[in-house]
Amino acid sequence: MMTFREPCVVRATRWVEARCAVSEPSGPAEPTGPELARAAVEAALAKHRAKPPRKTVRDQPVRRRGGYTGPGPDPRDPQLFGTVLERLVKQRGWQRPTAEAKVFGEWERVVGTDVAAHCRPLKLEQGELTIEAESTAWATQLRMLAGKLLARIAGEVGHNVVKKLHIQGPSTPSWSRGPRRIRGRGPRDTYG
Repeated sequence: MMTFREPCVVRATRWVEARCAVSEPSGPAEPTGPELARAAVEAALAKHRAKPPRKTVRDQPVRRRGGYTGPGPDPRDPQLFGTVLERLVKQRGWQRPTAEAKVFGEWERVVGTDVAAHCRPLKLEQGELTIEAESTAWATQLRMLAGKLLARIAGEVGHNVVKKLHIQGPSTPSWSRGPRRIRGRGPRDTYG
């Protein structure tokens, strides 16, 4: 029995021996010279004819071997961090929380440096953004600019992220401390 790991010459020799044994019981010795070459060629042709037809490259599935890849793109190639993060946000459905966080993280770019210098966002709940102005004058000014601010925010972070603005003036310090307190006028001249 022939194996595929044997050299072609050895297989050809065995094939010739087997053929000679069938035709002539007391056959001649091993073939030499041109006879051996012809036997080798015939054995190679028989082996080639016995193989199934080769598939072309297009017919075969793409098979990646371990190690280095070819010249084309591969999913295992290094990716940019921003690209990977965008894909993760889309897969997990985090577009809305990302847009809401952008309002706070990029506040100066979203509303402009002049406005951002005089106010800050406090909270965003159910589409209503609460903004605290540094003075009551700026709170009044921001209330008049509310439509333009909403348009700028929608242009930067997306529509329907911020639907309404709640603008408040600066918060005053509270004199009530602790979980229990008594209603009244608060501290007056009673220090001390």
